[in-house]
Amino acid sequence: MMKVEAIIRPERLEQVKKALEEKGFVGMTVGEVTGRGEQKGIKLQFRGRTMDVDLLPKVRIELIVKDEAVDSLIETISTAARTGRPGDGRIFVIPVARSVRVRTGEEVV
Repeated sequence: MMKVEAIIRPERLEQVKKALEEKGFVGMTVGEVTGRGEQKGIKLQFRGRTMDVDLLPKVRIELIVKDEAVDSLIETISTAARTGRPGDGRIFVIPVARSVRVRTGEEVV
């Protein structure tokens, strides 16, 4: 099993969720995060002054999937989240050694 973490733009969350559901990926954890990548934040104009915004709002989506589903999952997220502009996000794939269902105590494979 693998854990796939995707950091994406908040405005693309609904498109990504819909695309994942259409491909059969329904179980996920979603959280609001802040961060910055290669663009190192943005500059905003506010009341005639320029402000540097260092950390930008993002959304983290986490899914646990079988090894053979990882490539399909990455393609689905990438396609749905892509705008073509800097800051579209990043996807991480992490091995999962064990998974235990809290309600029943069973090991999930």
